[in-house]
Amino acid sequence: MGSGEDGRVAPLRRALDGPWWEARDQVRATLRDPLFAPRYGLTADEQRALTLERLVALAKTDGPAWLFPRAYGGLEDPAAGIAAFEVQAFSDLSLLVKSGVQWGLFGGAVLRLGTARHHQQHLAGIIDGTLLGCFAMTETGHGSDVQSLRTTATYDPATDELVVHTPDDTAAKDYIGNAALHGRLAVVFAQLSTQGEQHGVHAVLVPIRDDAGRPCPGVRIEDDGLKAGLNGVDNGRLLFDHVRVPRDALLDRFGQIADDGTYSSPIDDVSRRFFTMLGTLVQGRVSISGAAVSATKCALTIAVRHGERRRQFTLPGGDDEVPLLDYRAHQRLLLPALATTCALSFAQLVLVQELATVLTAAPDDADARRRLETRAAAMKVATTAHAVRTIQTCREACGGAGYLAVNQLAALRADTDVFATFEGANTVLQQLVAKTLLTRYQAEFGELDARGTVRFVADHVVEAVIERSGARGILQRIADLLPSGDDDHPFDRDRQLALLVWREKHVLDGLARRLRKGVESGRDAFAVVNDAQDHLLLAASAHTDALVLEAFADAVDAIEDDDARALMSKVCDLHALATVERDRAWFLEHGRLTPARSKAVTVAVNDLCAELRPHARVLVDAFGIPDELITAPIAQR
Repeated sequence: MGSGEDGRVAPLRRALDGPWWEARDQVRATLRDPLFAPRYGLTADEQRALTLERLVALAKTDGPAWLFPRAYGGLEDPAAGIAAFEVQAFSDLSLLVKSGVQWGLFGGAVLRLGTARHHQQHLAGIIDGTLLGCFAMTETGHGSDVQSLRTTATYDPATDELVVHTPDDTAAKDYIGNAALHGRLAVVFAQLSTQGEQHGVHAVLVPIRDDAGRPCPGVRIEDDGLKAGLNGVDNGRLLFDHVRVPRDALLDRFGQIADDGTYSSPIDDVSRRFFTMLGTLVQGRVSISGAAVSATKCALTIAVRHGERRRQFTLPGGDDEVPLLDYRAHQRLLLPALATTCALSFAQLVLVQELATVLTAAPDDADARRRLETRAAAMKVATTAHAVRTIQTCREACGGAGYLAVNQLAALRADTDVFATFEGANTVLQQLVAKTLLTRYQAEFGELDARGTVRFVADHVVEAVIERSGARGILQRIADLLPSGDDDHPFDRDRQLALLVWREKHVLDGLARRLRKGVESGRDAFAVVNDAQDHLLLAASAHTDALVLEAFADAVDAIEDDDARALMSKVCDLHALATVERDRAWFLEHGRLTPARSKAVTVAVNDLCAELRPHARVLVDAFGIPDELITAPIAQR
């Protein structure tokens, strides 16, 4: 790198790190310890032991404490805690998942679903790692459909206890992190019943091991065994045979049992109470989204460094072989993915800030929480799907060397694969996003007829684009949404934003009309929605694309350093145009692009790849991954 490029790394890194750069730097310093360096060839037992040792070391840092209140030994800065968690993903992903179970899921459930007595009794031990626990929600027979879990928790007034029971093996709590070896206490999600009445899913604290590590009476523990990746995490299966726990083991923020067995809740409706409870646990989904971005950054750092070093073929009449990254095809593999990774990184900063606001300033604002849940679901899908695609692309871009364990990409690929299905399966989450968008749509549009709805949507497109783009003169550019001249230049941020916003609104309007038509025809509601699932998924994707580009554009504008802002603006262009190119068939079908303009987008992507190629190393260096964690021989400086 030249000296000019060196000077851009710091401001780019500061922009990508966001407001919590100090927390990130603290974790970077911790991860430079040789304890956290990548290791290969370990058995599953050795991996689990090493992961536990690393977890204990992390417990001595500020990272876990940021997630919890000061009254119980925490530092009470959840945004900093999530930023720290994201940086952990530069290291061992088994450690990331195990720490996420301990402090995010288990600790988060005790904090968000419990009350003062649970906090006083357990949080200090959770923070310092002396009390290891499990988050026992998923069952063998029920994953995404949490509301239909079959584990039961029945109140026995004769003994003032809750009886936790697994009715059969399909109701076993499965894939539970920390369960197979190290967990002592589990947050068990079960159907609560008192006085013969059902009250829906609640969380109960159930001891699963004694101090000597033996299973508690009535608790059956099985090891899930080897997995495709993340074998440093001791995933296990839990079954309960009429296990009795005190009544106050119920995490009772949203549902209480009185001395006489009477149940009460601040939320009367069972379904609304259930979704409110789950909504308080959205932090886990936000954390996984950020971790997926970090893992992708690791893969891109390795692949870009390799692409600069590895040479192949000589030019006619030349003596030197050409670096892989000088080939347009290789640039096409890596640089659009690099641009989208930056886009998702900035969008993640917005998500974390929104989470922090809800947790600290608006914990009882139902609308704010729903908006957060929708954004978190959309981002989790986008980041994890991008991670799976991009890490595979990076592996292929490094050829046979990328398949060697020592070059880290194989582990990254195996360890992130499950990100697409835990903390919510991506296909299910996309439908959740679309459902929320439809709910807002119905609230805004009411009973407008078809013509009125189309007019209303058109008006709102203009308003939405103006709101997203500030004083960018977007009114004059709405006309650019219609094919006009084939010589229009694609490097226009206003137009890029407008195009994606228009698609989002158009797809949602079409979906609403499709569903309304199906219902009005007398068809079964399930069949109508089931037939439109392709449209639901498209609506969610279109919404997410617009959301991410909006965040990227705003972030670029906020970069103070002129050189860094100019470079990141080009990266933003590449992300936007690669997104349009990816879906240009849709834009062509709907008249938003002419064939000539579609070709111009491809030319522009090629031009941007060529323009950004000399700066690829600067961009991956700006991710700030400690050299101690990039040990792949193909990626050495």
